[in-house]
Amino acid sequence: MKILQLCQRPPFPPIDGGAIGMNNVTMGLLELGHEVKVLTIATDKHPVQLTKIPKDYLEKTSFESVHIDTSIRVKDAFFNLFDDDSYNIKRFISVDFENKLIEIFAKKNYDIVLMESLYVTPYIDTIRKHSKAKIVLRSPNVEYKIWERVTKNTVNPLKKPYLSVLTKRLKAYEKSILPLLDGLIPVTKEDLDIFRHLGYDGKGFSVPTGIITNSNPPASIAEEEKSVFHIASMNWMPNVEAVEWFLKNVWDLVLKEIPDAKFYLAGRDMPQSLLQHKQKNVSVVGEVPDAKTFYASKKIMVVPILSGSGMRVKIVEGMAMGKVIVSTKIGAEGIFYTPNKNILIADTPEEFADQIIFCLRHPEFCNDLSREAKELIEKEYDNIAICKKISSFLEAL
Repeated sequence: MKILQLCQRPPFPPIDGGAIGMNNVTMGLLELGHEVKVLTIATDKHPVQLTKIPKDYLEKTSFESVHIDTSIRVKDAFFNLFDDDSYNIKRFISVDFENKLIEIFAKKNYDIVLMESLYVTPYIDTIRKHSKAKIVLRSPNVEYKIWERVTKNTVNPLKKPYLSVLTKRLKAYEKSILPLLDGLIPVTKEDLDIFRHLGYDGKGFSVPTGIITNSNPPASIAEEEKSVFHIASMNWMPNVEAVEWFLKNVWDLVLKEIPDAKFYLAGRDMPQSLLQHKQKNVSVVGEVPDAKTFYASKKIMVVPILSGSGMRVKIVEGMAMGKVIVSTKIGAEGIFYTPNKNILIADTPEEFADQIIFCLRHPEFCNDLSREAKELIEKEYDNIAICKKISSFLEAL
């Protein structure tokens, strides 16, 4: 098949969960013998870093990008309140991107246009006018659900009503594009159920993000005892919300029982508020040169997500490396886990602290949890096995 993969942001280098998900689909479909062209939106927040993209990747994917200014402008956001459009979506609409699509379709016929996000769906009409390709949305999240949860957790009385408006409009848009699709591939069954509830009655199935488990394993690195860590892209609101909740409500409870425990906070685009954060035994590392090396050097990974949708790829990555994971139920959504066997689940500050304390005091339990986590990933998340399912679905269309 000839597949045009449309990405809302660069899938390479695969430095966060979203990019990893898109890139692993690209690599899997290429390995299965399909022709895949990648066209991505580039933004100031997510620029294309050509110096970090291998030449063979550029050639294999016929990689192209179009820059769109998606920055939030107060004036535009304010006047958007007086129309019915979703401001979240509107920022991704570009004549340049539309023209690039037209140019691509003029050169080649594609069997499938694989959309990697809701934010590239404004171009469905353009695709229909210039191509006979089947349009499939691989949805990493139900976008309105993320904003719905963020709105619920917001205490600011001025911010809450505005977020509520954004959420309602995003939900209306997300619902409106469903009848326009030929196929739908959410990464979790929960998300597929939500889409069905919204009215989607077309062809669809859920399949998680695959993991390339044997790619560049880190050298043997000593694991720091009594270390706790969080790593994620910090330009995503739910990750910032999660870390702030953890620091405010959980970490001091851990230190009361284990005073020499240390918490490491890593990730791209760390907000200034966290870079300047001062708290006992907390080290704000920021972006690390190699995520896998960082994983390997630390003991317990925390994922205190309070709002979100889809699947946390970082959890699957951590499990693949044998890390002990403590997560909220929302954070672990979409993962085929068994509590207390391959992951620990906690939803209150007290539960979260207790799980961390128990792990730091019981290394043998951690070893068992680590082994079970690795076995789960090897069994359920092999990238080629997952991409074969995606391939079969696309071929059937």
